[in-house]
Amino acid sequence: MGKSFLEKAKKFFKSWEFVLLLILIGEIVIFATKNPKFLMPRVLFGSLNDIISICIISLFVTFVMITGGIDIQAGSIVGLSSIVLGVAWQDAGINIWVAVLLAIFVAAICGAISGYFVAYCGVQPMVVTLGGSFLFSGIALLVSNLSSTASYKGISGFPESFLQLSKFRLFGVLPAQVIIFLVLAVIAYILLNRTKYGRMIFLVGVNKDAAEYSGINVKFITMTTYILSGISAAIAGIILTSYLGTAKSDIGMTFTLPIITAVVLGGTLSTGGKGTVVGTALAAIVIGVLKFGLPLCFKVPQQYLDIPVGMLLLVVVIGRSLLTNPKVIALLHKEDKK
Repeated sequence: MGKSFLEKAKKFFKSWEFVLLLILIGEIVIFATKNPKFLMPRVLFGSLNDIISICIISLFVTFVMITGGIDIQAGSIVGLSSIVLGVAWQDAGINIWVAVLLAIFVAAICGAISGYFVAYCGVQPMVVTLGGSFLFSGIALLVSNLSSTASYKGISGFPESFLQLSKFRLFGVLPAQVIIFLVLAVIAYILLNRTKYGRMIFLVGVNKDAAEYSGINVKFITMTTYILSGISAAIAGIILTSYLGTAKSDIGMTFTLPIITAVVLGGTLSTGGKGTVVGTALAAIVIGVLKFGLPLCFKVPQQYLDIPVGMLLLVVVIGRSLLTNPKVIALLHKEDKK
């Protein structure tokens, strides 16, 4: 048992997740040294409210990318889910929690439509989800026009029970959004690493033909990953609507790049076959802490925050690519022998 633990520990210390953990610790140390307020639990956890939606969606976009696909429509589904929730509750008079379930169902249908075209029709994932991004944004706008409230104002005045999704803090410190994210991260981890379904996702990403010959329904498995991604976007949209207190059709429009960045930074290969939920979760938190700490501690304007995130992604991806290059590995082995 002790030997098994040591082997697991050694494996972790050599993993990409450990590198991301070191980057996160480095960020916290630098920001806390510059501004002690950064370490206040209420401030630190409060900072995650702004990026928790991206964290949640990234977990399940990881599934899509492991199969060799990509999902750039999640941001549009966030807005669609939000406005469906708002219109169903305010204008259709539906109970708020039934409206929540309706928003999740609509998002699952959106994911199923895109997944069907990718899996069963052989259309490129980039093309399908790009089209889906425009389509679902347009549908969200149409739904907002059904409301008695002007679309630019957004629908507000939600029941207190719904707003508690974002207001509640466990022990007065830990926000409900963070708890939801942690629960979903555990579910995603179990699905991907402890179930037959997860093994099939990896096999599909490694070699679709081999997976097909092994008796795996490759098309169905591929489609389900897009459905899960759509559902996660709906959950993110619901949480964001509760946090803002307003339902709008465009609240997720800026999410696409941060989501893909978190998944790639987390170690998921764009070609499929490799990826981890833990890596994605850590990468999303790294990005969130960076985007919160720079303005608080170094007065970096909000409009420039994409620059350091982009630089971090480039450095990490290029560095990882070099370290996995056979020529570089051979050169390093030669140096070790010397």
